[in-house]
Amino acid sequence: MLYMVVERYLSGPEPVYERAAAHGRMLPEGLGYISSWVSADSMDQCFQLMQTSDPALLDVWFARWDDLVGFEVYPVITSAEATARTGARSPGSP
Repeated sequence: MLYMVVERYLSGPEPVYERAAAHGRMLPEGLGYISSWVSADSMDQCFQLMQTSDPALLDVWFARWDDLVGFEVYPVITSAEATARTGARSPGSP
């Protein structure tokens, strides 16, 4: 399952980037990082696409960062999966 994780940096980006440089993402085994994007203006939010079959692993990961980061989690599917679920045809399909 895919999850969009919205991180809000509680004390700005510097402490988060310092810890990440020293310790990496600190992901538990079984939680995969796919990609991320950071808000361009203040750099105080990060949007990370994560993958796991065990959503409890997200809580393990959050506990390692919750002194610096607030988290919101959204289970997501790809656009292709959403199209298949609706039975709609992709643009350009006959």
